[in-house]
Amino acid sequence: MASVKKQVVIVSPALADANNGNWQTARRWQKFLQAATASHPGFQARIVTQWPDGPAVAQDSAMVALHARRSAASVLAWTQSRGDASCLQPVPGLAVVLTGTDLYRDIQTDAQALRSLQWAQRLVVLQALGLAALPAALQPRAQVIFQSTPARKSLPKSARFLKAVMVGHLREEKSPQTLFAAARLLEPQEVIHIDHIGAPLDPALAALAQATATACPGYRWLGALPHEATRRRIQRAHVLVHTSCMEGGAHVVMEAVRSDTPVLASRIDGNVGMLGSDYAGYFDWDNAEQLVHLLRRCHHDLAFLAQLQAQCAARAPLFASETERLAVQQLVTELTAASLRV
Repeated sequence: MASVKKQVVIVSPALADANNGNWQTARRWQKFLQAATASHPGFQARIVTQWPDGPAVAQDSAMVALHARRSAASVLAWTQSRGDASCLQPVPGLAVVLTGTDLYRDIQTDAQALRSLQWAQRLVVLQALGLAALPAALQPRAQVIFQSTPARKSLPKSARFLKAVMVGHLREEKSPQTLFAAARLLEPQEVIHIDHIGAPLDPALAALAQATATACPGYRWLGALPHEATRRRIQRAHVLVHTSCMEGGAHVVMEAVRSDTPVLASRIDGNVGMLGSDYAGYFDWDNAEQLVHLLRRCHHDLAFLAQLQAQCAARAPLFASETERLAVQQLVTELTAASLRV
């Protein structure tokens, strides 16, 4: 008789229309969990923005909640359905995946976010330095699961100019002001071109992006693009620029590494935890001068660009799909087993 697939719910604050890293992670994990193997029938997995979401919840044996603060109401509801929410103890079947705003802001200031962590049977961070950001008492429940994407070949790049691409919706955490300032520091005759992909989530930042594009011929703000179009622009770029001041493990950094495109990244835990402490392509997150120096060096020093490419290639296996798939399936297998014992 065929094995019955256990039912799992993934709570994500973002769905497909958001076109962001949270959605990409949720959809990828859903596919991993639904996939059957010779030794496992797979899971029934659905993605919701809020739990409970209908009659199906009675069959849910595990919850994976992305974002401790933004999914806090669903985490609370799961806890109440399985015991006493006033007792801040791990709840069987519950995992919480922490974002950058969780790790580096919300769990220090937001009581709901911290309670989500305390109720979780398992905690997941998306880069190696994320563990140290957790309260010491909760670190034994935590694990690192690097995000993944299939490897892609580098696409042809211009020999006449350096093409840099930044991918990130316009919001404060992405620190696009650093990119705007860097674009204004570049001389008009320099053949360094910057494409900036991202939706105008913050109107003030969108106005700055438009003003920068008007003033700087080498900078283009392209707005939001479909994921596949964005991936191809990453493949065609000489470098990806990532200016964030706060990250839990940027999806786009992993995509660039797996596309053989080197990264120029702000020196924050979320990036260092992905690229390694010895990576040569860091700048201080709010220092446009350092970013411009790196852009110019990439353009004029081919050995330096090759060094960055080699360092990224050495990290690429961390972001392989099979590694993430096995980790996600093992995580949810543990959650469902604990839930059934209750």
